[in-house]
Amino acid sequence: MDENEWLAARFEQHRPRLRAVAYRMLGSLADADDAVQDAWLRLSRFDADQIDNLGGWLTTVVARECLHMLRSRRRRREDPFATHLPDLVVIPDGDLDPEQEALLADSVSLALLVVLDQLTPAERLAFVLHDMFDLPFEEIAGIAGRTPAAARQLASRARRRVHGADIPSPDPDLARQRQVVRAFYAAAWTGDFDALVQALDPDVVLRTDFGTARPATVVHGAAAVAKQARAPRGGQLRPGLVNGAIGTLITRDGQPFSVMAFTVAGDKIVRIDVVRDPDRVHRLASVLLNQAERPMG
Repeated sequence: MDENEWLAARFEQHRPRLRAVAYRMLGSLADADDAVQDAWLRLSRFDADQIDNLGGWLTTVVARECLHMLRSRRRRREDPFATHLPDLVVIPDGDLDPEQEALLADSVSLALLVVLDQLTPAERLAFVLHDMFDLPFEEIAGIAGRTPAAARQLASRARRRVHGADIPSPDPDLARQRQVVRAFYAAAWTGDFDALVQALDPDVVLRTDFGTARPATVVHGAAAVAKQARAPRGGQLRPGLVNGAIGTLITRDGQPFSVMAFTVAGDKIVRIDVVRDPDRVHRLASVLLNQAERPMG
C-alpha cells in the first residue's frame, strides 16, 4: 500500500463521524458530502506527518467549511432555509449500517434539525460540536474565531432555544411505533375521523414541505390534522425508516407522491412531517422503491 492509499484508508475510517458532524451542522446530505470531500482534498494536499490528531484536524476542517456554508446560505437566501424541512435520511425498515448509525445517533430527529436551522451559524456550530460531539470550548473558539468564554455563551444560548422548543422524544420501540402508524393509516383509508383523532396526540403538529414553489404549512391539533388525513386515490405505502423513526413513501398510481415521517410518543402520534416537493420525493423514493407495495390500511 503506497502513502496515498494509506492516507485514504485512514480518512475513510473518519468519514462516518465527519459526515455526521456535517449533517447536523447543515441539515443537507449533499452539502454534508461536499464538506467532507473538501476535507479530503485539503488532507491530500497537506503533509499528514505534521498532523498529530488526524480526527481532530479533519473535524476542524469540516466544521470550518460548514460554518462558511451556513453563513453563505443565510446571505444568499431571501426565503429562509428554516422554512423547509432539512434533508431526510430514508432507509428500508431494518438494520442500519455503521454510517447510517453515525448519522442518526443521539436522536437526530427532524424536529431537532428544524430547531437547529433556526440558530445562528455560530450558535449551531457551538451546540453541535460541544453538546453532540463533546469538543472542548477551546477548540470550538478557534474554529468560530471567538474566545472560549464566547463559545460557551453561544452553546448556552443554543441549548436554551433547543430545550425551549420542547422537542418530543419518540418511543424507542419501533414495533410500538408501527402499531400506532398502522392504526392511523387504517383510519385514513376508511375515513374514520374518530379513529384518526384517537391515534393523534391532542397537540399533534402536521408540517408539510412543498419545496421552494410555495411556503410550508403547519397544522396544530388532533381535530385539524384528522380533517386533512385522507388517503390519496390510488395510494400505496412503502414503509421505511425516516431519521430513525417510522415513516412511509406514498405512491399514487405507481408514482412517488410524498414521504411522511412520524414521531410517536405515549402511544400517540405527536408530530407528522411530510415532504411533497416532487424533486425531493423522487430522490428519496429510490431507496424504498424495490420493496413490495402495500395498500393503505
